Amino acid sequence: MKDRISVTTGVLLLCVSLVGCGSEFGNPERDGRAKMDIQDAADRADGILDAVLKEVTPEVQWAHGPTSAGSCDVSRMRVVMTILSERRRGNFLGVVDRFWRKSGYKIKAINKDMAMPAIYAQTGDGFGVTLSVGGEGQAFFEVDSPCVEESEVAESATPPNGPSYEGVYPLPRPNVHSDFWSAGAP
Repeated sequence: MKDRISVTTGVLLLCVSLVGCGSEFGNPERDGRAKMDIQDAADRADGILDAVLKEVTPEVQWAHGPTSAGSCDVSRMRVVMTILSERRRGNFLGVVDRFWRKSGYKIKAINKDMAMPAIYAQTGDGFGVTLSVGGEGQAFFEVDSPCVEESEVAESATPPNGPSYEGVYPLPRPNVHSDFWSAGAP
């Protein structure tokens, strides 16, 4: 009986160790990520950003932040140009938090600072997503890819819903007033 239990335990441990090996996101050959390159990852990041910004109502105006590509990863950023008053920042983060949770994202951390709050999450396929609020209530969405195949990367094909600020860096502080999002702002 004791030998049967130790054999069963050994088989279970072997199964758990085989399933648990590799990254926490599974086997790249099995789930198709081995074929994803940096451009594919940038397109996926754009889709993540498009989806969350569509959830925000009333709509906020945004512009592209910089794209940065490493040897096996990419980051895309969108900068909210609508002024988020301190009074409305909690509402804004709440909309994003609920959407990301509904989308199956794992919330990794929340910074509850009143002036500069942030949410850090991760998609099921390993993309890091962040919403952070900076100076003067300017919100930044950023998506970072997991490591993928090296490739060239083009700028985002999604047009901003306001001025593009092409060639302008850093972007100006938020300068668009919203009756809702900017309520109570000076």
